[in-house]
Amino acid sequence: MEGMTLTTFALVRHGQTDWNAERRLQGSTDIPLNDVGRGQARDAVAVLADRQWDAVVSSPLGRAAETAQIIAEGLGLTVSRLVPELTERSFGPAEGLQAGPELEALRIPGGFRGGESDDDAASRGLGALEELAQEFAGKRVLVVAHGTLIRLTLNRAIGRTLDSVQNAALNLAHHDASDGWQLEYFNGERVTADAGV
Repeated sequence: MEGMTLTTFALVRHGQTDWNAERRLQGSTDIPLNDVGRGQARDAVAVLADRQWDAVVSSPLGRAAETAQIIAEGLGLTVSRLVPELTERSFGPAEGLQAGPELEALRIPGGFRGGESDDDAASRGLGALEELAQEFAGKRVLVVAHGTLIRLTLNRAIGRTLDSVQNAALNLAHHDASDGWQLEYFNGERVTADAGV
């Protein structure tokens, strides 16, 4: 890869919320961080501090924006801006539900009735990252967003199906203008060589 065009992204899911702890679908519902989530955000600083970051951007939902603020302050940075396209995928009427018959009744191929499809969320997320890759070409960008959006976006970017994204864990991906995407870390663990495309 040509170093001048390599843009590095840390994709960090927000810290825990009460709905996360209760295993409720959040989607675009604006649920705040809980104290555990704030602690996870503070813990993420140590993992991210061994690299230099040129910009911090976030989803505008409160749980992501607060996570980004805690991390940015811990790194001596500020949040550059909130990016609406990084908002979590909408699950429509499934938001707030836990696993069970009521949730299953809303499930359709590729998502939930009345919600955003897997494909649409992946396209939106990847589009947002590729715009950031153009804007910050050759730089290192810390992005705070949401579990499903990050997972679907990375699935599309690298052509591989990934597991759930953990709260405040490091996911490190690189974008090259000519070679595309490569995933280096997922949920804080180095991925195998076949993760890239």
